[in-house]
Amino acid sequence: MTTDIVVIEGDGIGREVVPAAVEVLEAVDADFTFTHAEAGDAVLAETGEALPRETYDAVQAADATLFGAAGETAADVILPLREAVGSFVNVRPARAYPGVDALRPETDVVFLRENTEGVYAGHEDRLSDDLSTLTRVTTTSASERLARFACDYVEERDMDGFQVAHKANVMRETDGRFRDAVVGVAEARGLDADGVLMDAFATRLPLDPTAFDVVVCPNLAGDVLSDLAAGLVGGLGLLPSANIGADNALFEPVHGTAPDIAGQGVANPAATIVSAAMLLEHLGHDEAGAAVHAAVEGVLADGPRTPDLGGDASTEDVTAAVLERL
Repeated sequence: MTTDIVVIEGDGIGREVVPAAVEVLEAVDADFTFTHAEAGDAVLAETGEALPRETYDAVQAADATLFGAAGETAADVILPLREAVGSFVNVRPARAYPGVDALRPETDVVFLRENTEGVYAGHEDRLSDDLSTLTRVTTTSASERLARFACDYVEERDMDGFQVAHKANVMRETDGRFRDAVVGVAEARGLDADGVLMDAFATRLPLDPTAFDVVVCPNLAGDVLSDLAAGLVGGLGLLPSANIGADNALFEPVHGTAPDIAGQGVANPAATIVSAAMLLEHLGHDEAGAAVHAAVEGVLADGPRTPDLGGDASTEDVTAAVLERL
């Protein structure tokens, strides 16, 4: 059965790293068809829409989407795209790879971030020249849905539980509801769910990243704390992510458009290729996904390396090396 993958390069280095990841997907034993679509600053300048309706519809109808990056229009692109796939959890692994100059090479943490509400729900108002407000949204149903995903995630990996990052000592109603809902689902499944205040987590993670394995977070906290973890493993250029819905999913590197190097052919494709590996695993191609992970890890360890990792290789060089290992 053919699987339809929508490919959105977006802006900046997205136009360099996404084609690299597509080359890798084309090299594995899977029956994929690729539909190319546009989103971001460039298409806004051309059409007046950062996310054309035909792109949204294609993503909604596809089996999965591989997305690169958007520039100034990022919020106008990625939030609707996550809505299009019905994403309720953002999976962000932060792992240090052999051969990469990482601040904390022992880091191996996965963030499971609630993806539909919190302060990113979009309820902002400018009430006067002096006053603006932001309404935070937290529901038991969304928190429990995330918790069920987290339980499945750790059980599939033979783990005993996960940590829950929150700030319920101050935001008693919203973070309190989130924490209680997540912990309640975990306890009903016989799993440990240890709560940790998010500010304490931000202190403890750099001091001892081995203290954490899987961390369940509200939306904003997951965004910020996963970026903190990126600093421990070598930067955002190495972090993949997955936006998972009930029947659809969107995969993207965490890095942005990197306008300072865009168009030079030296962007590191590792995060996008690992995002493609996550796409493979999500679609049930576990062996192929594991092979792509192993190939990327081997190239990061032995080279060639792009300039961000101290080398002088091009995007094309690194992609070719991954394909050779596959």
